[in-house]
Amino acid sequence: MEWLGIAAAQPSTKHRANAEARQAQLTKPAGSLGRLEPLACQLAELQARERPQIERVQIVVFAGDHGIARAGVSAFPQEVTAAMVRNFATGGAAISVLARQLGADFEVVNLGTVIDPGPLPGVKDYRLGPGTASFADRPAMTEHQLACALGAGRHAVERAHLQGCELFIGGEMGIGNTTSAAAIACALLGQAAEVLAGPGTGLDVAGVARKTAIIASALRQHRQACASPLDTLRCLGGFEIAALAGAYVACAQIGLPVLIDGFISSAAALTAARLCPGAEKWFLFAHTSAEPGHRLMLNALRAQPLLDIGMRLGEGSGAAMAVPLLRMACALHNDMATFAEAEVASGRQPADG
Repeated sequence: MEWLGIAAAQPSTKHRANAEARQAQLTKPAGSLGRLEPLACQLAELQARERPQIERVQIVVFAGDHGIARAGVSAFPQEVTAAMVRNFATGGAAISVLARQLGADFEVVNLGTVIDPGPLPGVKDYRLGPGTASFADRPAMTEHQLACALGAGRHAVERAHLQGCELFIGGEMGIGNTTSAAAIACALLGQAAEVLAGPGTGLDVAGVARKTAIIASALRQHRQACASPLDTLRCLGGFEIAALAGAYVACAQIGLPVLIDGFISSAAALTAARLCPGAEKWFLFAHTSAEPGHRLMLNALRAQPLLDIGMRLGEGSGAAMAVPLLRMACALHNDMATFAEAEVASGRQPADG
């Protein structure tokens, strides 16, 4: 895992300054397009382009089962994970529909489900086992499994980069993964289980209480072992969360902007930021999840999500919904006329009066 020690790339402050100068000359009052203005400048900085664009979008959904699901922390059985992998492959899932609408490149990486869905078109098989171990009993992953999961995320980014990707979106699927994500966030942020545990796929009050108690017990059990972000990921994480974290680190290292999805993706982003200082400079945040505790992670990452529309599906779906906003921000920045081009008086007085 030596590659994790590679430093994050530095965004181009020169291109941001040039973009800000252009924004000041466009035919509109300053600030009148709200957050679309700094968003365009941020994309110019991240892409090192005078005119940023979001045409080539890569969406990768990482899938894997969680041993902790056997403790009754989800409203759905683990068989759903493999069924959803098949649904992704046949184009019936929400993220499949959104990817088609966006014209995005779409890929699924199966890291290990309880039920093997078999070979499927568009699905890469990185099977590391039939899901993780239950972190209620022992660490979720071995060191080898963790390294392979992180590497799977890195390889997905390398494939995307070679295809000219301009924006990377990571999605996830794995019954029980909100429990894992909440446990990781609790460990990294020093928070109690009740602060971050939520209903996930639709648990009732009793279900959330059981989930909270399981997370609290696991945090006590693994407290000594979770001495670093990497150990925390190994003890409490999932294959797909580790792959997301690896992908986010790799994006930061090569200088590829990332659009972060919701609760689970943010736990991976928080881990990536701890593993690779400066990685968060490459993160854009799509939306505020309806899952309780998400705002706490967002605050820790100093994130300003673009949308707040009550979504909590995962799969990368919230991130996909934000792509049109990024595209509009780029179009306005690139195609609007300046005051000089339109021969419109800006209302500004000459500096010397």
